[in-house]
Amino acid sequence: MKLSKFKFNLPDELIAQHPMQNRDEARLMVVHRNTGKIEHKVFKDVLNYFHDKDVFIMNDTQVFPARLYGNKEKTGAKIEVFLLRELNQELRLWDVLVDPARKIRIGNKLYFGEDDSMVAEVIDNTTSRGRTLRFLYDGPHDEFKKALYSLGETPIPKYIERAVVPEDAERYQTIYAKNEGAVIAPAAGLHFSRELMKRLEIKGCEFAFITVHSGLGNFREIDVEDLTKHKTDSEQIVVNEEAVNIVNKAKDMNRQVCAVGTSVARAIESTVTTQGHLKPYDGWTNKFIFPPYDFSVATSMITNFHIPLSTMLMLTAAYGDYDLIMGIYDKAVKEKYRFGAYGDAMLIL
Repeated sequence: MKLSKFKFNLPDELIAQHPMQNRDEARLMVVHRNTGKIEHKVFKDVLNYFHDKDVFIMNDTQVFPARLYGNKEKTGAKIEVFLLRELNQELRLWDVLVDPARKIRIGNKLYFGEDDSMVAEVIDNTTSRGRTLRFLYDGPHDEFKKALYSLGETPIPKYIERAVVPEDAERYQTIYAKNEGAVIAPAAGLHFSRELMKRLEIKGCEFAFITVHSGLGNFREIDVEDLTKHKTDSEQIVVNEEAVNIVNKAKDMNRQVCAVGTSVARAIESTVTTQGHLKPYDGWTNKFIFPPYDFSVATSMITNFHIPLSTMLMLTAAYGDYDLIMGIYDKAVKEKYRFGAYGDAMLIL
């Protein structure tokens, strides 16, 4: 499978720049894999496709304000620092990306905040763009995190070409987010409102929550034409016993198991038995899924409309069949569906 097979013409105006006013009122395209039939609905209509004891597997990761802007010592040059993950609480060490990277070397100090209240020192070069920063802060860790996050902004994707606004802090987050650690929101989950989840619950549907801390690897450009040669970034996942029991019971009863988002689909395929059951896991995955691929756990999937050449599009094409999905993407462009994290959704049955 070649990278170029995931290229399509996406007009800029179809990349959603803002979320819908109501979470569950984005458009929903329903795709029936066995017949190729397509239906055009509203997201809350998802209710009509699921029944008693069907299960939704959802990613309860919480996005943190990962994008900071600082100034380099002496020159005052503006530097964007993107927090990836905390490496050591006690030493205040963070794995970060810096832009422009060429200006930042080991030993440089960076100042953040209007009064330069936060200072960090570059102590290591991990990649061409990546660095390890040590934040120079003496107070308790909770106080440090609060101060650090107060300087950051919601890390909406770069293809959303506008300034971050206060609503992003709430809307670039699922309503069930609770485990902090992601720098990318699980976009398919953004469509679920409290009302919709309550109605699904009343109908007898169940929710299995797993945690996938999605990283920037999802947006990193693939620079090889042969996809078998692409190495994807590792992401931290936690699949607990409770979620495993809910999913496996549904599998044994022949009920629907719906993966809400590509992050979930990838995570559950990283921890599955040969019988197609889920097993508990707490660790990392660098699984890269592209066509052809046989999925073991999910019988259906909800996902947004993705950007050309993205790993999320590749996984969607693997789940729904390459020819079917790429044909549907052509239709989605013609029908003016909205693309990206704040865009519309697709239910693949």
